[in-house]
Amino acid sequence: MTRTVEFYFDFPSPYSYLAHTQLPKIAAEHGATLVYRPFRVLELMTIVGNRPTTIECKNKGKYAGADLQRWTRRYNVEFSRNPHSRSLDFAALDRGALVAIEDGRGAEYVTTVFAAIWGRPADLSQRSVLIDILERAGLDASALVERANTEAIVARLDAETKAAAERGVFGAPTVFVGNQMFFGNDRLDFVAEALRSAI
Repeated sequence: MTRTVEFYFDFPSPYSYLAHTQLPKIAAEHGATLVYRPFRVLELMTIVGNRPTTIECKNKGKYAGADLQRWTRRYNVEFSRNPHSRSLDFAALDRGALVAIEDGRGAEYVTTVFAAIWGRPADLSQRSVLIDILERAGLDASALVERANTEAIVARLDAETKAAAERGVFGAPTVFVGNQMFFGNDRLDFVAEALRSAI
C-alpha cells in the first residue's frame, strides 16, 4: 500500500508555508506520496466555529511574529512578510492550486506560490507578475489562471473547504497520515513517526 501525507493548507498561512518547506522531504524519506489539499481557512473556521486568534489578540499576534522567526532559523529557510498581502486574491491562488493538482503539477505550483508569498515576496495581485513566476516554474501559466477562474473550479474550492471541515480540520496547516490528524507546523515529528509505523 502506498503511504500518503495529505497536506491541508491555505496560502495566507505562514505556518503552512513553513510546513511545506519540510513536508516534501519528510514524505520522500519515508517513501510516501504528498497529496495537496488547498482550502479556504477563514471560511472553514467560520463553518467549524474557530477564530483567527493571532489576528484578534494583539499579544498572540506579537508572539507569533517571534515564533515564526524561530522556525525560519531552525529550518534555514527564507521568510518575509509580503507587503502586498492585502491585495492578494488568495482564493484565486487556491483555485490555481486545484488546477495544477488536476494537471499533475501541484508540487511545482504550491512550492512556487508559497515562495512568492513568504520566501521572496512578490506582488501576485499583478497578473503579469503571477504569470511570469508560474512560467518560470515551467507551468502553462495563462491557461492555468484562466481555468482557475471558471465556475467549476470556484465550486470545487468551496466543496474542498466544506469537505475539510467535515473531516475534522479546524485550521492550517493540517496533515493526515491515514486517519491520524496533526495540526500545526510544530507537529511534523509526529507526522514522520506516523509514517514510520504505517504499513
